[in-house]
Amino acid sequence: MLTRLAKQVQTSVPDLTGLRVAAIALVTVLSSLYGLRHYGLLEPLELGMYDRWVRLSPELPPDPNLLIVSITEDDLRAQEEWPISDRVMAQLLSQLQRYEPSAIGLDIYRDFPVGEGYEALAEEFAKPNVVTIRSLDTVAGTPPPPASPPAQVGFNNIPIDLDNVVRRSLLYAADPDGNIVFAFSLQLALMHLAGLGINPVESEEQANVVKLGESTFFPLKIDSGAYRNLDAGGYQMLLQYRDSEQVAREISLEQALNGPLEPSWVQGKVVLIGSTALSLQDRKSTPYSPILRGDGQTPGVMLHGQMVSQIIDAATGERQLTTFWPESWELSWLVAWALLACGVAWRLRHPLLLLIALTGGTMIILGTGYLLFINGVWIPIAAPVLSLVLTAAVVITYQSYEDHRRQQIVMRLLGQSTSPEIAQALWKGRDKLLKAGKLPGINVVATMLFLDIKGFSTVSECMTPEKLLNWLNDVLSEITEEVLARDGIVNKFTGDGVMAVFGVPLNHTERREIELDAQNAVDCGLSIGDRLVRINQRCDAAGLPRIQMRIGIFTGDVVVGSLGGKDRLEYGVLGDSVNTASRLESCAKERQPSDCRVLIARETLDYLNNCFEVESWGEMALKGKKQMVEVFHVKGRRDPTVPHSILPEPEKTSVS
Repeated sequence: MLTRLAKQVQTSVPDLTGLRVAAIALVTVLSSLYGLRHYGLLEPLELGMYDRWVRLSPELPPDPNLLIVSITEDDLRAQEEWPISDRVMAQLLSQLQRYEPSAIGLDIYRDFPVGEGYEALAEEFAKPNVVTIRSLDTVAGTPPPPASPPAQVGFNNIPIDLDNVVRRSLLYAADPDGNIVFAFSLQLALMHLAGLGINPVESEEQANVVKLGESTFFPLKIDSGAYRNLDAGGYQMLLQYRDSEQVAREISLEQALNGPLEPSWVQGKVVLIGSTALSLQDRKSTPYSPILRGDGQTPGVMLHGQMVSQIIDAATGERQLTTFWPESWELSWLVAWALLACGVAWRLRHPLLLLIALTGGTMIILGTGYLLFINGVWIPIAAPVLSLVLTAAVVITYQSYEDHRRQQIVMRLLGQSTSPEIAQALWKGRDKLLKAGKLPGINVVATMLFLDIKGFSTVSECMTPEKLLNWLNDVLSEITEEVLARDGIVNKFTGDGVMAVFGVPLNHTERREIELDAQNAVDCGLSIGDRLVRINQRCDAAGLPRIQMRIGIFTGDVVVGSLGGKDRLEYGVLGDSVNTASRLESCAKERQPSDCRVLIARETLDYLNNCFEVESWGEMALKGKKQMVEVFHVKGRRDPTVPHSILPEPEKTSVS
């Protein structure tokens, strides 16, 4: 029963303690999360969630501004050589130019002549709407084609995150010589947008920031979004994927060479030429890789197509670029969920309810993150989820510690057990029960019961100490059961005696409650007498002397609370009423009308409502008492059919 009591006596910690625990939880969790974020340890989780948002986002139809000419495995077999000769490449460019594209981008390195036809290819490269590629890393031996004008060359380097996934694009950067070089995708987009009258300018909102048409292209920073280990060199932006596979209409090299093509496919469009053949290994991982067929990777020319499409759409207002919350907003986002977790974990003690609440909070975080993402805002997700869960864990850990501490307090204060009814009452009054690890002293009207075993010395002479202890424990156990059955508590064992109290530790102020406490105490004394009959029968069978008991009961004012210090505490019941009950038990020892004598005073009799038969012994002088006490001997119950409880008075009803 004590375990049940200890579990139920959970006090609502005062405001100051609650604030202190909340502060500890917040500081612990938020400082830990800050450290994890600062060193990039949460970045893999955040990027994984970013990839999931990309895959869940609505896909857009193929971009009508683009055409992809892909060099497939079939094209390689048809050409019977790689790289494709200058003659064939010149023929391809010439064929496409007939349809008047806005720009043609060749995503194939042509830094040296290949076969015949170099002069024809050089002429095609010189046309103002053709863009070729180079690598920013000149050590790799991939300079631009010698015949290409410098203004029509772009680098095709693609930023790759630490997990080898492409989530960013690079608009421009400095080459090893310090010269500013535009990206391949940016060159193509600018050529197309120039035909629409859209040209890059410096933003009026912020210096050194590019504005292109309807959008301002703010560069990524080292801590943009959930990034913390970002190499933010150059001018980067977060790549928004249009589709998992088909960014634009796609035709093969064979189709482009041999035609005829639908003019609307090419006229005024950006045409990208590049390899999609697996054998050429120009492929990268993307957020879509887990759901794509084959090796799950995307050809480089398709990635450049995604970048061109994003720039054009942003400049024309078709799509908005991804933005990020300021650091202060992200911190507030974390703190808000940590505070919510504190409140939820503090109030919801039931594990299932707490699990439902935390799951609901997590779903709200995920839902908010997704809705913002598809509307162009990327916010941290892993950090607030951890903030929610870890803060709740800290609070729960503290509560577990407090539960254990309170259990120890109850162990020391209320003895080995108490009744389920008292435990339930303690739970209902938990707000006022425990303060600073102690039961505060309160004035109550309670009924005390003192019991002593008469003839214990004679019994002890007949047994070894070990057997005597076992016998005494059996007797005291039966007495305790009767006390607990009537919502009393066993305050202490006094060797061969017992002190029990009815009406504590809760403060009963209503007269009906005090009456019930007194009646329960007297009924308990009589029931102990019934038990004594069976105890003596066992004594007769074991050849032991019979025993008798004296019980004294008194109702009055007492002060109850914890006594002692931190190393030893006990539940104390103090007051003259306690002494009176003790003296009633020990008075007139020579008068033992029955094996179990129950004596009460007038103060208790006034609360019994004539439920018991009593015999007046008159006024008696009790040891240590200056005033005489009117004493009564309880002979039995008036209603013998109710041996273990006192029934409340029936409600009055009208009879017609």
